[in-house]
Amino acid sequence: MKVERRSLVTLDDVARHAGVSPTTASRALNGGVRKVRKELQERVLASAAILKYTPNAQAQAMARGRTNVIGLIVHDIAGPYFASIASGVIEAANSEGLLVTLASTNRSPEREVQHMANLRAQRAQGVIIVGSRDTRMSRRGPLGQEVAAFESGGGRTVLISQHRLDADTIVIGDQSGARDLASELVTLGYRRHAILAGPSALLTASDRAAGYRRGLAASGLQVPRELVVEAEFTRDGGYQAATQLIDRIDEIDCIFAVNDVMAMGAMAALRDNGFSVPHDVALAGFDDIATLRDVTPRLTTVHIPLTEIGSQALRLVLEEPGHQPRIRRIKGTVVIGESTPTRTR
Repeated sequence: MKVERRSLVTLDDVARHAGVSPTTASRALNGGVRKVRKELQERVLASAAILKYTPNAQAQAMARGRTNVIGLIVHDIAGPYFASIASGVIEAANSEGLLVTLASTNRSPEREVQHMANLRAQRAQGVIIVGSRDTRMSRRGPLGQEVAAFESGGGRTVLISQHRLDADTIVIGDQSGARDLASELVTLGYRRHAILAGPSALLTASDRAAGYRRGLAASGLQVPRELVVEAEFTRDGGYQAATQLIDRIDEIDCIFAVNDVMAMGAMAALRDNGFSVPHDVALAGFDDIATLRDVTPRLTTVHIPLTEIGSQALRLVLEEPGHQPRIRRIKGTVVIGESTPTRTR
């Protein structure tokens, strides 16, 4: 039996059914600068419902100047840090009737620029860029140029990062949080520390390591250079870095990993080499990743409200831009877990 295919209902069909011009029908359905009378808009909407008309997203973008898409660019789509922020962005976007397009850079600056260029070409309403800046980044570099071009065309950009570009930025207190953590650990009795640092060019990693050193210095303590190990900002990076410290565990009371996933890698490396946390050595991280809160022993860390930060970023995208880029600072809170009990020996 031959099945007849129904042709798609067009804007012209809706206009004829409502008895208005296609231009009026477009304004009633797609919005735009010029508005139509309420009576005409209701007539057009009723005709669209009767005919089961589906608006053309590209036509709406042309009428409004922008789509209802928010671009979200992250370094690592699988990382729990980025997943928590993305959850906040998506939840807030859903409440505003917006669609989030997620793109991962795999920590490639070139890919980050390309994603930004693609979202600009697609006339996204806004873009949220999440992730540490590199020490070598210039405000006038490729990404800075893309952000400037996007905003000059009416788009909105918000960074969750260090304030290294001319855009509204949510800045996480990496240095202050790590400094406060070090001070708390000294109070608990820890005197001999090691640091699992991320790549030195990564500002988030270097800021957290520097803040931790400052917190120790306030009590007259230092971390020997040989007890600071740089590694990738990942679970495997933490595993490899902790493995390098195995032969010197007797010199260490507490290991600080500059993020929670590195701390989890370190915990695995210590366990695989016959050491227990916290019996043989204490361990602390940073971020308070929700998915790691059931790990035993509970990890001492610095709580960052990642989901709320994602929601804040979306709301900031929707606000009218200021005369100058705005900076919103988020302070971390130290959370003491079983991985760093009060030291009595």
